[in-house]
Amino acid sequence: MSTTSHHTHRRPTNRADVLGCPIDRVDIDEAVDRCRELIEEGRTARQVSINAAKLVAIREDDQLRDEVLECDLVTADGQSVVWASRLLGDALPERVAGIDLMQRLLALAEERGYRVFFLGATRQVLARALATIRSRHPGLHVVGSRDGYFRPYEEQAMREEIRAAAPDILFVAMSSPRKEHWVAAADELGVGFAMGVGGSLDVLAGGVRRAPRIVQRLGLEWLFRLAQEPRRLARRYVTTNTRFLLLLIREVTG
Repeated sequence: MSTTSHHTHRRPTNRADVLGCPIDRVDIDEAVDRCRELIEEGRTARQVSINAAKLVAIREDDQLRDEVLECDLVTADGQSVVWASRLLGDALPERVAGIDLMQRLLALAEERGYRVFFLGATRQVLARALATIRSRHPGLHVVGSRDGYFRPYEEQAMREEIRAAAPDILFVAMSSPRKEHWVAAADELGVGFAMGVGGSLDVLAGGVRRAPRIVQRLGLEWLFRLAQEPRRLARRYVTTNTRFLLLLIREVTG
């Protein structure tokens, strides 16, 4: 995949360095504006959301690290990432939650007539999330959707389906690093703007509740999610949060 033309057009951005990962110093409004600019530039652009788990993961996964570093917009999805930036003396203005950015972009897409494609989640979750999205944004131009549970031999057809739909925005609702791999393929998919949205469709489908605002502000959204899905998330949260803290301590004291 050629990324040379991609890099030559990139705008210089104001980025903080958090544990070796460059993150754009933007609030939610600035992030939406940046997305709109990127979409309207008429070339392929990519966005990635960074949380504590991803900061840990990119230290061990070179492909994921490259895919993150090539993104045009890198936002802090976790409150812990914002706190870390402040502790390291390279402060980010605020957390830009992936689901909030996605919802703002859906409103923008409806207003501006952008073509939207959804890729990921289970078939049932995708159907329920789309029903919610359509009720909130009746004018939204959805040019395609596909659940994320396709077999490897179906992948080529999937890519061709996205290419044929020619979306201005591709929302990828998968877990990492699969999500980032699909976002990185945006050039060859002929997509205007690709964004990984993780479990956002689960929330829109009503299957997973979001933490109350106060819990989000306290940086405890992970604990709220853990309480909802303890068996699936316990080990992951304990290990990644511990490693994130150790990395941060080493950086601060080093």
